Amino acid sequence: MAFSFAVYYRQGRSRTQDSARKERRGAREHASDGGKMLAVFDPTVAKCPEGLRSPPVAGAAAAAGGGVNALMKGFSAAHDGAVTVSLGPAGALAYSGANQNPLVPRLFGAVNDIFCLFQGHIENIANLKQHYGLSKTANEVTIIIEAYRTLRDRGPVPASQVVRDLSGKFSFILYDTLSKSTFVAADADGSIPFFWGVDSEDHLVFSDDSGLLKTGCGNSFAPFPKGCFYTTSGGLQSFEHPLHEVKAVPRVDSQGQMCGSTFKVDSETKKQDASIPRVGSAADWSNQF
Repeated sequence: MAFSFAVYYRQGRSRTQDSARKERRGAREHASDGGKMLAVFDPTVAKCPEGLRSPPVAGAAAAAGGGVNALMKGFSAAHDGAVTVSLGPAGALAYSGANQNPLVPRLFGAVNDIFCLFQGHIENIANLKQHYGLSKTANEVTIIIEAYRTLRDRGPVPASQVVRDLSGKFSFILYDTLSKSTFVAADADGSIPFFWGVDSEDHLVFSDDSGLLKTGCGNSFAPFPKGCFYTTSGGLQSFEHPLHEVKAVPRVDSQGQMCGSTFKVDSETKKQDASIPRVGSAADWSNQF
């Protein structure tokens, strides 16, 4: 399968571009406060969790930006220097390096058909480089990819442990084209604005741009739950409380309308197969992917 990259650049201003520039002004203004990364996944590789989709609000307009192409075009129109990565039937990724915050930078990496978007900062990066045998020049996105590869190929620890070992402010989106697997997570404090939703075509959408999700997913979006991770095979799980179920609590917006769900750890309900995680050279958690 071929994977394509498309880079969208802004051209220099001219009188002939004034009309287009005015039409995009609203998108640009939104982008100054909006996010800079987006992932849209087909339901075959990322199934929408129960509770995230909300019933349409009576009398409200349907989501106008659903579908992979529409969401990618909306992102590219709103963000300077947007880069899109087609994942074929599985979906697409997009990001922009414009207006970076040096404290929580956005990074993109691709290694052996594994694609990863990362935003934030890992505080214990030196220890993780040593743990995974990486060079001193390795950055956060390299660490996430290597941690995933180790988990996928050898599975010495559960996925919850891999994410729990990351100390800092972060959110990341990873897709493995070989195993057709997604791996998405946000830190325990929800330090980085990060959202997810489901569009009219059942695509699961992740972004730090709440406005884009509201356009593309209508009222079927919500903040991604802090302290949690999502995988294709395991769905949504808590890495802080891996033995407990995560339940959906209906979310109501400022206008009193249903808007997705807030997912919280159910401290009273343990998973049916809950047990103390087995860690070590004899363990194999690779079946999680």
